[in-house]
Parts: sequence; C-alpha cells; structure tokens
Amino acid sequence: MNIFNEFEKDIKAMIAELANDGTLPNAMDVSKLTVESPRDPSHGDLATNAAMVLSKQAGMNPRQLAEILAPTIESIHGVENAEIAGPGFINIRLNGICYLNLLKQILADDISFGASNIGAKTPVNVEYVSANPTGPLTVGHARGAIVGDSLANLLLKAGFAVRKEYYTNDAGNQVNVLGESAYLRYREALGEEITIPEGCYPGEYLKDVGQAIAKQEGDKWLSEDEYLPFFRDFAVNYLMDEIRADLAKVGIKHDLFYSEKSAVENGSVDRAMEYLMSKGLIYQGVLEPPKGKKPEDWEPREQTLFKSTDFGDDVDRPIQKSDGSYTYFANDIAHFYDVHTQGYDDLVVVVGADHGGYVRRAESAFKAMTDGKGTLSMPLCAMVNVLNNGVPVKMSKRAGTFITLRDVLDAVGGGVMRFIMLTRQSNQTLEFDYSRALDQSKDNPYFYVQYAHARACSVLNHGADMFDDMDVSKADLEKLNRPETLSVIKALSAWPRLVEQAATAREPHRVAFYLQDLASAFHGWWNMGRDDATLRFLIKDDRELSMAHLALVSAVKTVIASALDVIGVEPLDELRGELKDSEEAA
Repeated sequence: MNIFNEFEKDIKAMIAELANDGTLPNAMDVSKLTVESPRDPSHGDLATNAAMVLSKQAGMNPRQLAEILAPTIESIHGVENAEIAGPGFINIRLNGICYLNLLKQILADDISFGASNIGAKTPVNVEYVSANPTGPLTVGHARGAIVGDSLANLLLKAGFAVRKEYYTNDAGNQVNVLGESAYLRYREALGEEITIPEGCYPGEYLKDVGQAIAKQEGDKWLSEDEYLPFFRDFAVNYLMDEIRADLAKVGIKHDLFYSEKSAVENGSVDRAMEYLMSKGLIYQGVLEPPKGKKPEDWEPREQTLFKSTDFGDDVDRPIQKSDGSYTYFANDIAHFYDVHTQGYDDLVVVVGADHGGYVRRAESAFKAMTDGKGTLSMPLCAMVNVLNNGVPVKMSKRAGTFITLRDVLDAVGGGVMRFIMLTRQSNQTLEFDYSRALDQSKDNPYFYVQYAHARACSVLNHGADMFDDMDVSKADLEKLNRPETLSVIKALSAWPRLVEQAATAREPHRVAFYLQDLASAFHGWWNMGRDDATLRFLIKDDRELSMAHLALVSAVKTVIASALDVIGVEPLDELRGELKDSEEAA
C-alpha cells in the first residue's frame, strides 16, 4: 500500500468529478500532478502540486484553483485537513485511521510489504562485477558486486523481471598473459626456479593454479610447444570458480555468465556487425586526432568505424584493428546485440568510476542495437579505501597488488560488508574501516539497524511470555494514538514509496539510508518509554495497549527484514550486549 500513490489516484479522480459537474474544464491533463512528502514535516503528511500544474488549463491562478481543490481534498477518506501554502501548494494532513489501515496491511503482507508492480514485469538485464578472470576479486569489485546485486533485488521488489548477468572477459591479450603466467607457476610447481618477467601476473594466487595443473597433468606440458590454449583455459576456469565461490560468500549468485570468448567463436560479433552494416552504421573513414592532443607519431589512417555520433557520442568509434581483428568495443556491441535479441531492452551495467568516459559510446551502441528504443544505464562505483583504526591496510600478499574481496570478508563478514558498501552513493569514494565495521555501536549503521530488528524480536518474545494467546492481528490498533507511535507508523509508511523511487532512480543506497531512519524512529520510541511508562512496549496491567504496541513492533520487525532482504543482508534475531553510545564507541 503506497499512500502517496493512493492519494494521487484519489485527487485525480476528484478532479475528474469536478470536471464532470462543470467546476473545472473537461479533459484536463493531470500527468504532471504529483503527491509528495512536504519539505517540512510539520506542514503535514502529504503535499500536492495539483493547483500549480493545472492552473493554466483551468484558466485561473494557482491560488484560486487551490481554494477550489482544498475543500474537496478534505472530503477524501483519510484526510484530516488540507491547507494552502505559498502560491498554491496544498499540504495534506492525514487522520490516524489512515495509518492504522496501513499497519494492518503490513501485518497481513509480512515481508512482501513494499513490493510494487511499477516494473510491470518489464525485462531488465543487470550486469555487474564482470571482472577480468585474471585474478581474485578486489575490494573495488566487491563494491560493484554489492551495488549491482542490491539493485537487481530492488528492481525485483519493484516488479521488474530481472536477469543477473556476469560478463566474462575471457578473450583478448590479458587472457593470453594469464596463460603464460600460469605456465610459469606450473613449471615452478614441478621444482623449477622461475623469474616472473615484466608484463606477467606476479600474484601468489597463481601458485595454486600451477600446482593444480601439475597435480592433474604431471610433467606432460614441459615438452609441449602448444601449451598456451590449455593453460589459458584452465586458469580462466580455475579463477572463475574462485570468483563464484567468493561471490557466494557475500550472497551473490548470477543467472547468466556471458562469455566474451564464446561470443567471438559462435559468431555473435559477426552477426552484430552485419546488423550495423544493414543499417548503414559502419563505414571506412579517418578520425581526427583528439582535440588539443596531436601525438608526434600520429598519422591519419583509414579505419572501420561505427557511426556512434548518430546516437549521441562525441566521435565515431573504431570497431576493427589494422590487422582485421575486432576491437574490444566491437565485442561489447555483440554483447548488446545478444542482450537485445534475448528480449532485454533495458540494460544496467555497473562499472568502476574509471569507466566514466566509456558511458557515452556504450549508450550509443545500445541505442543502435535497439533502434533507439532501448535504455542503458551505467551506475559508476568509486574507489574503496580500506583502513584499520584509520590506518590504510597493506596490500594482500596473496594478490600481490591489491586488497581482495576475500580479505575483507574474512575480516568482517558478508552482512557487515554489504550494508556498509551501501552507506554512500556509489559514485562517491567510500572509506571502509575494519575496526569501525566491527564496532557494535550506534556509530555503526549495520549494527544500529540490526539492533532494532533484534530488539523487536526480543520484545515479541517477552510479549509471548507475558501474555497468553498473543495474537497481534487482533490488536486494537486505535490504541496507537500517541504522536510517538504514529511517528513510527509514518516511518513504516515510507517503505513502499522508497522502493519505487529507488528502483526508478537505480539507487540501492537509498534502502540503507531508509533503514537507518526507521531504526532511529524505533529506538527513539524505546528511549521515550524509559521516562514515560505508558510508552513502554509492554505494560503488564494493560493487555490491550501492550497488544497494540506488539503489533507495531511486529510491523517494524517485518519492514526492517523486508528492506534488509533487498540489500542482501540477513536480519539478526539477537545481538549480544547493548548497543554502545557514540561517546563510548569513540
């Protein structure tokens, strides 16, 4: 039950009735009419721009129209009053019954509360992680993985038909280098002293690959000249198994692993190029040097180019190298072609912030593949700085040059990692401090939210012990008439709206922000009970009020679990000890 959507529908229906009785003109365009939260919560529960956006059609100024609309809005069931503000905005205050009905809905829906159908089962392909299979996943990859997986879950909650995809970059020179590096480690595993030359991968993780091959193959490949294909494929498969295992530890499972190598071998690239040629979008031409940058050795040369400027790009892009092989971009175009032909014209690709310059050409290619109908969005994930007590953490010895996903998982666990990775917008740099991530204090957003859920579970358990036949579905919710409890219900009412807004904006971090706000409202109610006995969750001598409180506590527990489920974090039913105050944590 989305209160905002429900009242938007009611106001639009009311305007249609006013048109029918001649008060307003017929066939008014209400597409720009919205119902939002007022900027200042003290002004009411909802606000509508109806008078502002309809005044011209109505032939009167916004204030005049608002004076007609406000009294009629007050007649809508659940509205306590409607007041005109400024030039013609209308602030709406709801009565308690409206929120109590929503509380009943939460108790009935359980964890599915907040689910929306705005997606209308529209197919969306969400591609994320997609790291080169040349080594372990880094902490940077982990952020993209968590953002992508949480976004996919969010879109599912909003009613989209989602496919989770991992694009495997298993073609190109970096995979050949991987094969050569694995071959060196294989020789090392057989007792040979080796030197890792410049250009090869030095990480110790490849020792495991070399030892696995030596165990399986013996010394067979020492006398073989054509060793590279085997070592390349073995290393890719071995490392992809490692990547899948690491992702599983953080609760991530993809529906599809798309292979770049397979796309080349099965003709997808050729088919995509043929499609572009049939549209007249490939030609032979000469590109100008980059503006303000003309290298001394630059020479104009004819290339095979894609007309990406027809779809909003800055320049046309090469799709074939001088030796006749396709560029990486051509392989990406083939991927877009396959995604489109498989029925997905809404594509999300989560990438690192260093890929920002790639966005426009990718958008142009996807538009070309979908005849301009498709939508490609590319959320950018900025760097993660890993600290411990404020001190930068040293690079992983196993990886050689970076901190791995496994390093962080081993230090803090998957739930903490997932939550904290969403505590900043993805395009902003994130500092991940081990000590703070594990600190069970109010300053740690993960524990602050989890403690709210655990506290709710504890209260419900105590309630069951205190009262026989506890059934919150039969509670007299009208007992929840205090401002303190209504503020908690209002926080719960925001969840369905948040799901739709965050899914539309493709911003899963909003869920983590919402959870902190809800936890704050719940903890605030708990703290008030210390000073006011009538606000305590359980009152032994007042069963009816206690049942009403327990119903609200149950709803809080349900919505926290629903939101945590979206971001892939398991709710905790109990935590040892009390949540420390900020001063103590410091």
